[in-house]
Amino acid sequence: MLARAAADLGEVPVGAVIVAPDGSPIAEAYNLTRTRKDPTAHAEMLAIQQAAQILQSERLIGCDLYVSLEPCPMCAAAISFARVRRLYYGAADPKSGGVEHGARVFSHATCHHAPEIYPGLGESEARALLERFFAGLRES
Repeated sequence: MLARAAADLGEVPVGAVIVAPDGSPIAEAYNLTRTRKDPTAHAEMLAIQQAAQILQSERLIGCDLYVSLEPCPMCAAAISFARVRRLYYGAADPKSGGVEHGARVFSHATCHHAPEIYPGLGESEARALLERFFAGLRES
């Protein structure tokens, strides 16, 4: 699992996969904000960048994004700009989410594009991994 790879590096355990319209995975990434010293190196952002390069387009028309945690407002905006068809995410993020919590980017009239949203996919596993990760930080 990509999120576990992030945790192994000391990153917040979030992983993302982008799937092409034919159902084949075309991009995958995990959080690398600490590794790259880049606050924008979220799994979703990195996967979107990779998919755009592979497709040679800034629009990911017909593509679906799977991510283990509800995207933050920055990532939700990028998902909108990329015109991702469907967003599937695992754990909700009441503190920093930007989809169904917090900014709720897709619900604004100024939002360019709102994907279909499917929350809760693999939620218990994603939440457990995040809880273990943050519990470990508190113990350190």
